[in-house]
Amino acid sequence: MADRDLKLTINEIYFSVQGESTWAGLPCVFVRLTFCDLRCTYCDTEYAFYEGKKQPLGEIVEAVVGYDCSLVEITGGEPLLQKNVLPLMTLLADAGRTVLLETSGAHDISQVDPRIHRIMDLKTPGSGEVERNLLSNIAHLTERDEVKCVIGSREDYEWSREKLREHRLAERCRAVLFSPIFGRIDPREIVEWILEDKLPVRFQLQMHKFIWTPTQRGV
Repeated sequence: MADRDLKLTINEIYFSVQGESTWAGLPCVFVRLTFCDLRCTYCDTEYAFYEGKKQPLGEIVEAVVGYDCSLVEITGGEPLLQKNVLPLMTLLADAGRTVLLETSGAHDISQVDPRIHRIMDLKTPGSGEVERNLLSNIAHLTERDEVKCVIGSREDYEWSREKLREHRLAERCRAVLFSPIFGRIDPREIVEWILEDKLPVRFQLQMHKFIWTPTQRGV
């Protein structure tokens, strides 16, 4: 079977502005895959746990290319739960797209096409899923990749700071992102802590939640 005939369960494909990472603010096509095996306390895409329909990779690529946008993000759910996401990302890269992969960090990233920019979470204690971090992934990070820590408390911040220093994350990858859990913590607190500790990280807000209502889909 040709790669283009393989199938993935897709929740939605839409065109919007990238709201996070070093790519924030750029027009982007999002391909949201169905299914996730984590249940983070702050999850804002629970609708992607089960909703979706199977589509051939060729059909997905055609839909993405139809938006005539150079930047594409593969997200979820957890994209790496579906093995056919690997050939999808390769097909999109072959089509000349810059491809971002948003992943929880609980699954092996080593088999991802090296042209892909991996944005990998390190789950903090406040996520409720800190034990699911696959720390062996850190060795596979490159200067194309980014690491995100989603922070909801001082404990989360200190845990993230420890991992930053222990694994020399700022030297391993393109950027380390510290992001507040929306509505749980005052973002200024995190900024003050970063400045106090002079951490080599990038603070970020989820831009799309300020442009649209925080629960709006397809943005």
